[in-house]
Amino acid sequence: MAEAVLGNMAGDHGPSVGAVPGEAGRPAGYLRQYQLVDRVRAYQPDVDVDLINRAYVFAVSMHGEQKRASGDPYFAHPVQVAGILTEFKLDAASIAAGLLHDTVEDTDATIDDIRGLFGGDVAEIVDGLTKLNQVSFANDQIKQSGNLQKFVLAISKDPRVLMVKLADRLHNMRTLHYIKNDSKRARIARETLDIYAPLARRIGIQLISNELEDLAFREIDADAYEMIIARMKALRDPNEALLDDILYALKNLLATAGLKGEVKGREKRPYSIWQKLQRKTLTFAQITDIYGFRIIVDDIADCYQVLGLAHGAWACMSNRFKDYISAPKPNGYRSLHTTVIGPKNRALELQIRTQVMDDVADHGLASHWRYKEATYGFDVDAAKRFGGDPLGQVRQLVEILNDGGDSDEFLEHVKREMTQDLVFAFTPKGELKSLPKGATPVDFAYALHTQLGDLCVGARINGVERPLRTALENGDVVEIILGDRPSPPRDGEALAVTGRARSAIRRLVRQKQREEFLTLGRNMLKQVLQAHGVDPQAVVLDEAARRFGAKDVESLLAAIGESRIGVRDVARVIIPDLPYDAEARARRVLLDDESMRLFVDGDNLTPGVSLHLSSCCSPIPGDRIVGVKAPGRGIEVHVTDCAALAELEGPADVWIDLAWTRKAGSEAIAVGRLIVTVENAKGRLGELCTQIGQSGGNILNVKTLRRAVDFFDIVFDIEVVNDKELETIMGALRSRVGVVSVERLRGEEMARERVH
Repeated sequence: MAEAVLGNMAGDHGPSVGAVPGEAGRPAGYLRQYQLVDRVRAYQPDVDVDLINRAYVFAVSMHGEQKRASGDPYFAHPVQVAGILTEFKLDAASIAAGLLHDTVEDTDATIDDIRGLFGGDVAEIVDGLTKLNQVSFANDQIKQSGNLQKFVLAISKDPRVLMVKLADRLHNMRTLHYIKNDSKRARIARETLDIYAPLARRIGIQLISNELEDLAFREIDADAYEMIIARMKALRDPNEALLDDILYALKNLLATAGLKGEVKGREKRPYSIWQKLQRKTLTFAQITDIYGFRIIVDDIADCYQVLGLAHGAWACMSNRFKDYISAPKPNGYRSLHTTVIGPKNRALELQIRTQVMDDVADHGLASHWRYKEATYGFDVDAAKRFGGDPLGQVRQLVEILNDGGDSDEFLEHVKREMTQDLVFAFTPKGELKSLPKGATPVDFAYALHTQLGDLCVGARINGVERPLRTALENGDVVEIILGDRPSPPRDGEALAVTGRARSAIRRLVRQKQREEFLTLGRNMLKQVLQAHGVDPQAVVLDEAARRFGAKDVESLLAAIGESRIGVRDVARVIIPDLPYDAEARARRVLLDDESMRLFVDGDNLTPGVSLHLSSCCSPIPGDRIVGVKAPGRGIEVHVTDCAALAELEGPADVWIDLAWTRKAGSEAIAVGRLIVTVENAKGRLGELCTQIGQSGGNILNVKTLRRAVDFFDIVFDIEVVNDKELETIMGALRSRVGVVSVERLRGEEMARERVH
């Protein structure tokens, strides 16, 4: 009887979205073309059937004989994704994009093909979903962050991108067990738990979020998952009679008051239980809301009447009441939540809402697709009227992206932004802002406007001036005190918990540091030029900026102040005869395996692990570098575009982010290798050696190799302080008469291939 009351409480904990039984000879989840069209027609009778049919045929044709890890034809995946989208009543362009979402990434089709065949709407959705396979990334985390940045920008412009992506991820998670590589499964599950399930929840699509969390949880910690399933089953069997009594009591409560309504039972999801066990350090027996009941009535007035009846019939737990009707969640969720001591002194969690609210609770953003002005699409106005902007949380991620910072920083802020509980605070004019639990006035200021956050120097909470580190509580009225100019607060990041505020504070810190480095660099260059009789005011630095790869003169000066570019190196571009500081150069330490720990660092480097310069690419300071774990050798340091890295596929933890330390710019000297093709003429070798010396290079070794009767290849090993100095030498050599080409070589093996 209890199973009838609570629906599917056992097994998979509720029906899967969009599931279709397999047919003979066809993979499970496969929808025939007419079945897919019929599904869309059921909610949009005037749908563009031709668009869906053409997309279906194109997807099947392009994926051809491709197979998934399960052995099923690959086209079954996009068809199933489209089927999931029909459960959320998406429009024809979304359904077509679901069918086509992998064609650009996995077949010969291009975005231009999609645009020409299916129109701009479909093409933009597919483009927003297509991974950045054409771009080279140093490691999986940077790649993930780069894809996420593109994805965030795409979904901020068109919410359908997010809907298709969530359907895609849902089907991939349902079939995750077919992937044989354990580390790959774990990586996908962790990404789902960190990014996609929270994204689904932030736009209110509880059905997808719940299933993604449970599927990921089962992969990441199978033992914990099975333990919770077993405990839930053991708890369910002896409580059948009690659940029936509760159902009867709630229905009788409505009937006695003459109210029409529906009562539904629900069982807490395994991952939700696990989170509660971890977050509140409870035992399983201490969790009081494993079972809950949802009461659905006709209108808002009935919601509050039912709340009064429940509190009149049973004692309420005052700390467990929340009114999300008067103060909706940012994703538009509305409901009354209360916990009462019900029959047999059992804590009973109730959710009271209307049918529309219930639909939004399950389908969130997707519940606002409907006909408006004779067209079918997303009704932004209706969404805002109902409870807020369902894409508001996504737009906050765009603001984090706009504040800059590196890939790791963006990923950190996004995860922080999407995984925290909320508190609600008000401006003095009554504007409501929702913030993560533990948020401070600094977070509140940035939630109102970036400029307010930048100028925030203090705050009044409920009329009393309080420290900026004060954690806000529900119902607080917050007034921001503003300063005269933007400036990061002292210990700014410690004063903020939201990704939006922390990224903005880091932006301010970077701006302040840049201003300081810019002033320092300008003064350093001014002193060197004046010491050699050159008027700094008469100098144009555009050519120097170009030579050193700086985007503009200010960037060049800031790099000088930060010691990333040598001030005398820049001065030498302006004063070609400027003598080298041989003594300072002699004090530099040669970059080798013994000195590497002085000049290379990384967040995940194990203390004491040995570092080795790779022989295949010979990194020098200034190159972008990455570490690769080598069994028995420690960490090999490679240039990120090293050809050998393509052959080093393996688990993500084999790769380590590395960077040059600041000491590398001022204390290291390295060996760069050049191969110069030059005409066979008297004195050419001497001219090249002279030019290298005049450009600041110290030649360690020269090897002359015959290439043809009239040409020679000459290999130079040259001591340089960084990649920019090597590039300066290369540019100087290319300007010499008789020089055909100058290339940088990366190690003995590449030199041997080049010669032979």
